[in-house]
Amino acid sequence: MEKLKLGMVGGGIGAFIGGVHRIASRIDDEFSLVAGALSADPEKAAQSAQALGIEAERSYSDYRLMAQAEAERPDGIDVVAIVTPNHMHFPIAKAFLEAGIHVICDKPMTTTLQEAEQLQALVEQHDKLFVLTHNYTAYPLIRQAREMIANGDLGPLRVIQVEYVQDWLSQRTESTGNKQAEWRTDPKRSGPAGCLGDIATHAYNLASFVSDLQLESVASELSTFVPGRSLDDNVHAMLRFEQGVRGMLWSSQVAPGNENGLRLRIYGEKAGLSWSQEQPNTLEYSPFGQPVQLLTRAGNGYQGDASLVRTPAGHPEGYLEGFANIYRETAQCLRAIADGESVQAALAAYPLPGVSDGVDGLRFINAMIQSSQADGSWTALSEVGND
Repeated sequence: MEKLKLGMVGGGIGAFIGGVHRIASRIDDEFSLVAGALSADPEKAAQSAQALGIEAERSYSDYRLMAQAEAERPDGIDVVAIVTPNHMHFPIAKAFLEAGIHVICDKPMTTTLQEAEQLQALVEQHDKLFVLTHNYTAYPLIRQAREMIANGDLGPLRVIQVEYVQDWLSQRTESTGNKQAEWRTDPKRSGPAGCLGDIATHAYNLASFVSDLQLESVASELSTFVPGRSLDDNVHAMLRFEQGVRGMLWSSQVAPGNENGLRLRIYGEKAGLSWSQEQPNTLEYSPFGQPVQLLTRAGNGYQGDASLVRTPAGHPEGYLEGFANIYRETAQCLRAIADGESVQAALAAYPLPGVSDGVDGLRFINAMIQSSQADGSWTALSEVGND
């Protein structure tokens, strides 16, 4: 089967997430990277393209030129991956959607709710596939947890506890030349949220994805502990979901001893589930009054989608494979669309995060900021304004 043609904006030499996307796109041999505007620096963009085997004529110095040129080529790209800092997501996605090209975008989708809503309108107007890379939603046991809740294994839900904690910004790392820290703590590039936009959005998205519940309101406190830092580096929040479900969220990048501590616990009337990203191949299932059961990815207790699993039981899978599952399902959607299916019909077969999740994420960010500014008062997501 012919590989899908992938383009990329951002992700040049020295970038982190671009390399992750490229690896993930190759794992199932569904994509071939053929074009890119890999850096805002033309020389760096050209060097990056050469290093990745992209032909010189398809290495672009500007994403707008790339969108126009690729749309006009008979062998133009099928989809573009946007792996830039947050502030560039909206204009890049807009340019490619208007050129008639499908989009894969890193999160958060935009830096403002107004931009997110405009992007949603553009996706609908141009009838294109838009995938947001909340990669943790594609871990096999996360998908199984979602199915178990949908099947009623936990009974009516009561409590959701989620956290995402790291320690890499415990000092003023942005002053040491660390490019990842520089842009993530810069409001001009990251938007109005620091830790909140970078990793708390992952925690919130995961809780909503697994529970399939809408978040109604939040009471939050955003803190900045490192002197001189412009954005939050620690987040605490109480959550009110629909159906009377209650929750708490803690997200921090100043918690020494934590590398990538994304953890989710969900409790219902009949049972509970517990999962940790750092041990992603096990899921604790706790029926009330019975011994805890340890379910393993690809083990006897695994009842999820077999296509999400690539290695035998006992062989770890995780971060890269989660991204790869997003890319594999995106490829299946793109092939279905090419065969004449509508975008909505193609998406119906896969629980891929998309533009509506992006809008929801920006509503969450705005509600959290507004609540914190109001000394932690309860703030409804449905009532937040455009920034």
